Amino acid sequence: MLVQDIIARKRDGKRLTEEEIRWFIEGYTRGDIPDYQAAALLMAIYLNGLDGEELHHLTHYMLHSGDVIDLSSVPGTKVDKHSTGGVGDKISLPLAPLVASCGVKVPMMSGRGLGHTGGTLDKLESIPGFRVGLSEEEFINNINKIGVAMIGQTGQLAPADKKLYALRDATATVPSIPLISASIMSKKLAEGIDALVLDVKTGSGAFMRSMDDAEKLARTMVDIGKRAGKRVTAFITRMDDPLGNAVGNANEMIESIETLKGNGPEDIEELLFALGSEMLVLGGVAKDSEDALLKLNESLDSGRALDKMREMIEAQGGDPRVVDDYSLFPGYENEMELPAPRDGFVTSVDSTEIGLAGVLLGAGREKVSDDVDHGVGFTILKKTGDEVRQGDPLMVIHYSSSSRLDEAVERLKRAYVIGDDTPEAKPLIYKMIRSSDL
Repeated sequence: MLVQDIIARKRDGKRLTEEEIRWFIEGYTRGDIPDYQAAALLMAIYLNGLDGEELHHLTHYMLHSGDVIDLSSVPGTKVDKHSTGGVGDKISLPLAPLVASCGVKVPMMSGRGLGHTGGTLDKLESIPGFRVGLSEEEFINNINKIGVAMIGQTGQLAPADKKLYALRDATATVPSIPLISASIMSKKLAEGIDALVLDVKTGSGAFMRSMDDAEKLARTMVDIGKRAGKRVTAFITRMDDPLGNAVGNANEMIESIETLKGNGPEDIEELLFALGSEMLVLGGVAKDSEDALLKLNESLDSGRALDKMREMIEAQGGDPRVVDDYSLFPGYENEMELPAPRDGFVTSVDSTEIGLAGVLLGAGREKVSDDVDHGVGFTILKKTGDEVRQGDPLMVIHYSSSSRLDEAVERLKRAYVIGDDTPEAKPLIYKMIRSSDL
């Protein structure tokens, strides 16, 4: 084959065959196809898209470009959850041990924060000693032994995606729904899971700003999973205000532990129970959502979910005492309040600005090589719809270095819009799409 012919076919809006897609992915992963030709094909896909069959083949050969984890030795249905990212989105942290405590095997592979969104791995690493870099053998053993493991992507998992993502980032082809879908699903399917719950965010703090784009992404990923023989459910959820009250790393970990103690913020609990109940149904331990909710509540009330969190922390080298002693987490040196500029109601909150302000203080990273300060972050006091008086604190800023504090404060001021009228309330969960719906 000639890569020029494949580029030309997609440039002209024609379908690519399975053999052409396989040949391209294998050749590019080996280094036989140069970046400039791969970039041309990516742009052709960005402009002309891929149909369901093409996308199924692209995802399949991306996930088979490296290691595929074999979880056949783990009894029961293996169910993971993936979020497209947001600010304060700590749901995975209490969700994984909660669901595992109800009898579902949860192999969870997560990422680090980059740009305005936080990373599950960074939050876990705020626990002293916690290891996210488990070997594949340790990963499988932990799932077998305690039912849950939360790790980072292994080096040989979907290497084609790693190469293609770096190229997309350099060629302005990241915001392509087919390419986003293949990237996410190739990594998730390479974990060896049986079922998957997706949390697709939309709003000011999400990558998919519009509801139409979020639904298209959700349906595309569910279709990929269905074609691969997996049961997949996608929730489309609102990402305007930060989720919960904590934004950062250690403070989000603490809020997650508090949630397992029954003290979680209302929005965190709503999303936790919605995603968790679907994971229990897909995992075969609950007959329907009502049965699943009863099991989740019983696990929280009995303390089993919190015990599972301790067990997971200890199994991955962390200090389980953090569950009861928050002083063991990294701290911060200073704090200040962000005052409301006028009387009125919070009419909107731009979570992207809050996330980027966190990056300036060290809670996130601008580039992959940046270090993260696990102790700094924000406590959100006011959200959309809340009434405020001039001078009321909108949030508390926790920081250690003041070198970029002024820049961060300016972003935080821009994040809040105060108006005269109460804004219309929006639901947290907009829609749910199951494999069976397609």
